[in-house]
Amino acid sequence: MIIELVNTGSELMLGRVLNTHQQWLCRQLADLGYVVSRQVAVPDTGADIQLAVRESLSRADLVITTGGLGPTSDDLTRDLIAQMLGRELRENAEVLAHISQFFTVRQRRMPERTRVQALVPEGAVVLSNPNGTAPGLALEVGPDLFRPGKGSWLIMLPGPPRELRPMFKDAVVPLLRQFLPLDAPFVCRTLRATGLGESVVEERVSGPLDPLVARGLQIGYCARPGQVDVRLAAHNTNAEGIVAEAAAIVQKQLGKFLYSDGEEEIEATIVELLTARKLTLAVAESCTGGCIANRLTNVPGASAIFLAGLVTYSNAAKHKFLGVREQTLEANGAVSEAVAREMAEGACNQTGARYALSVTGIAGPGGGSEAKPVGTVFIGLAGPEKTIVERMFNPFDRETFKQVTAQQALDLLRRNLPPAQ
Repeated sequence: MIIELVNTGSELMLGRVLNTHQQWLCRQLADLGYVVSRQVAVPDTGADIQLAVRESLSRADLVITTGGLGPTSDDLTRDLIAQMLGRELRENAEVLAHISQFFTVRQRRMPERTRVQALVPEGAVVLSNPNGTAPGLALEVGPDLFRPGKGSWLIMLPGPPRELRPMFKDAVVPLLRQFLPLDAPFVCRTLRATGLGESVVEERVSGPLDPLVARGLQIGYCARPGQVDVRLAAHNTNAEGIVAEAAAIVQKQLGKFLYSDGEEEIEATIVELLTARKLTLAVAESCTGGCIANRLTNVPGASAIFLAGLVTYSNAAKHKFLGVREQTLEANGAVSEAVAREMAEGACNQTGARYALSVTGIAGPGGGSEAKPVGTVFIGLAGPEKTIVERMFNPFDRETFKQVTAQQALDLLRRNLPPAQ
């Protein structure tokens, strides 16, 4: 099946907005077994939009456009595609009622221009938008219009991610399964490891997986800051069994480095593990500036286990809020095993948490030395039995440094939690 994406928006061409639609939609489609063949981004001009969509319809079974369905003068996709297909635009009463209600419940006046979003091309399927005013649209394009002997489906989605993503999951996925079903079952599973590089992960699992590759297993590796994803997929009648066998092999080969056999982030794993054990956590951060606390509190249910996050960036703050001794700071420097130890223990003492993580390091680009180069970080873990401190070296840009260090800290906790009762 040939699938193409057309992302519209002049802001994409100017570099003002990151094209997250391309990555997100490709990922969602691939995990369902629909692999995108081509994607293109074009500005909000009539000629560019029509040319891109026309070209895609001449090749693809499915074309998805994003953006250009709103009420402003640069929202041209709906009108241009209707014109190109020779479809008359008609006001849809249900869509108009939804738009009106959208403003009414927010106690706002409905701008007259917003009414244009209720115009629907003749024959289009309306995809409801509970999170905004612009509906999505799906049209079946008959054979021979642009593609000799074959027809296509054209799906138009709104631009805002908070509208596009739920619409895709709730409306587009059922449509795909109904009108563009796969010719064989597709199973996909992602396992996540941390503490190993991408090449090492591949080296460990590729050989044992070779027999399954011969039976149709597809393997993908994706390296991200502090972790590696192993994607296992198969597209045949034995897909479920093949992927299950492959997952068992990866689990055996990666062992303690594997933190999830699904797609959850490590912070979600930590919240789940601590919740199951009825344990609590505090964090004391210096060089990560609250990154660990931010990641934890992004997880629903974190309030059950996360007591406090202290960003003690200065030496004075480390002393005042965590009880790090001045003589420890003077003798060892803020970036040291001794300070990381006292930070973690101080966080436990100050908050009453069963466990506490601490991080102190040199994010750079300046501040390093021969003994402690930029990228040096000490990660502490205080618990009921002992305090552990690990020295790591993360010579990255500041943002990557913070993310990798946060990942390492959370993994240190994961590896040292007691078994569940």
